[in-house]
Amino acid sequence: MYPEITREHRELISKVREFGEEHFDYQNVSRWRRDAGLPDEVCQGFANLDFGKFNILDRGEDGSYDFFAQVLVLEELARVSASTLPFPNDFLNLQIMGEFATTAQFERVYDHYRKDGRLMFALAISEPHGGSDTMNMHTNVTSERGTIIMNGQKTYVNNGEFAPYLLVAAIDKDAPRGKYPALSFWLVPTNLEGISVYPIRKIGQSMLPFSDVIFDGVKLDESFRLTGKMGGFPQLFHMFELGRVFSCATALGLAQSAMEDAAKYASERSAFGSSVSDFQSIRQMLVDMEVKLQNMRNCVYRAALTVDRKETDKDSRLLVALMKRYVPATATEVASDALQIFGGRGYTYNERVASVWKDCRGYQIAEGTDQIMVHIAAPLILDKYTASIEEKTKG
Repeated sequence: MYPEITREHRELISKVREFGEEHFDYQNVSRWRRDAGLPDEVCQGFANLDFGKFNILDRGEDGSYDFFAQVLVLEELARVSASTLPFPNDFLNLQIMGEFATTAQFERVYDHYRKDGRLMFALAISEPHGGSDTMNMHTNVTSERGTIIMNGQKTYVNNGEFAPYLLVAAIDKDAPRGKYPALSFWLVPTNLEGISVYPIRKIGQSMLPFSDVIFDGVKLDESFRLTGKMGGFPQLFHMFELGRVFSCATALGLAQSAMEDAAKYASERSAFGSSVSDFQSIRQMLVDMEVKLQNMRNCVYRAALTVDRKETDKDSRLLVALMKRYVPATATEVASDALQIFGGRGYTYNERVASVWKDCRGYQIAEGTDQIMVHIAAPLILDKYTASIEEKTKG
């Protein structure tokens, strides 16, 4: 159905499926949700999988990854586990580190990840009053009597309680401001004086523990600064687009798992002397769910391929924004319909669909809300059609 998915891609998906089926049965996933994370051996097992010819964790010679292959991996992991796992964050955080760090700084982090299965840092970008408006960042660094001082607050820091380092985005107040504020990244040890971490309780995505982190007069060493590419906010915005595709691939996999569970249950359950799958209303729900799944998959794959092929910025940004606007909301609808097919049983933790629904709902907020995607996409759509009209007029 998708010519871009080669035989090698199918072999990759099969290998990831085997890994998932070995580890992510319902009992394990339920326990790991309660424990707020995966055990070491599962993380190490994934980090040491043989991904064949694809640059999933190892960067290619040009420093990039096989982005489409990464998306297929994340979709399959979410489908098999019916849960939000830490691997999409790992993929994105490695790419952010690779973008902003020197080769030596990146290799230090990468070697630790391949050995340990866990990133040595937690990414700290979002702020309580910033939300999707990243340029409204207040966390800053400045020199005071020859010492670099960091002040500010970050929120939704995944694994912030446990990671030995924080990868912190901060405004460099000592650097001149251009079109954008001067953005800097710092790999900061969490045991420094002045750093306080507070856990955040949330309703879904339980394997991703979140924290608030406060920096109060934290003294930094210049060696903590990432000194690779200096693309600033535009460079970071591109990284956000990668994160949105990863999120949507995960939401797609989650919705697929809900669909499979619902179809199986409808086929097996009897009510009023008939199979539930024979009820016209249930059949219509299943058909509509399948339509949505195919549309979501088209959106995710097209956006991923556009990013992978490095097509024009405007085309890529529009496709990613439209995808992020559509896929998480639609995945939530599919999960909700699956829950409805299960009836009262679906509203309990006896089935996976309740957790899938909560996880999908979170993706309507993460990596830019549905409403922010309208803010991004609408001007690009207007530019697209205005340019088309002007071209026809000239012709």
